[in-house]
Amino acid sequence: MPQAGGPIKLLDALVAPGGQLRHHHWMSTCLVSAFYSETTIRVYQAYSPVIAKPALAAGRFVAPFKMERMTWIKPSFNWMMYRCGYASKSGQEMVLAIDISREGFDWALRHAVLSRYQPGVHGSYEAWKQELDAKPVRIQWDPERDWRLQPIAGVRAIQIGLSGEAVKRYVHEWIVGIEDVTPDAHAIGAAARRNTPPPGLPSEGERPYPVDAELAAAICAHY
Repeated sequence: MPQAGGPIKLLDALVAPGGQLRHHHWMSTCLVSAFYSETTIRVYQAYSPVIAKPALAAGRFVAPFKMERMTWIKPSFNWMMYRCGYASKSGQEMVLAIDISREGFDWALRHAVLSRYQPGVHGSYEAWKQELDAKPVRIQWDPERDWRLQPIAGVRAIQIGLSGEAVKRYVHEWIVGIEDVTPDAHAIGAAARRNTPPPGLPSEGERPYPVDAELAAAICAHY
């Protein structure tokens, strides 16, 4: 367990009542925020019904989901809404909340490399390329969004791309449950058009996820 003043205490200091992030001028732009329990963490993906419905029925991804393709998971509900347009974009008509083991999520972070070369992180371009070839997980950071899909200044949301061994582990080992949250996406999209905050936003349950300093330094891009 972290000692007092360690990463958990620091992360707790960033969370306002209700689980929303406080905004500080010193806040890291790279903050893994998610809905999680002691054993699981929730990520989101959006697919067409052709892929989403069989996954819901099976409790894991099955054909026509393609194991050989990189698949991107997103812990931020609001960023998922931005990406799929509240489940309105072609091929992203259904939004799935996938609960996976924290053990699996942590494995993904430990076996990840940034999707783009960062001089402040990597020793050299060649060293980054070697990591890119060796590791099955990609990480990129995009501006975090509020429920209206407006960017939140100074905060970036993590996107995690799984390939090869990571996809196999995700599908066969990590997934604990899959839930259809498309109705929530539609309801929030309608509320955004009315400019009326809906009650019980999924993002309200998200809070900073504990990542140790060494790992954070390896996966956090500098902007």
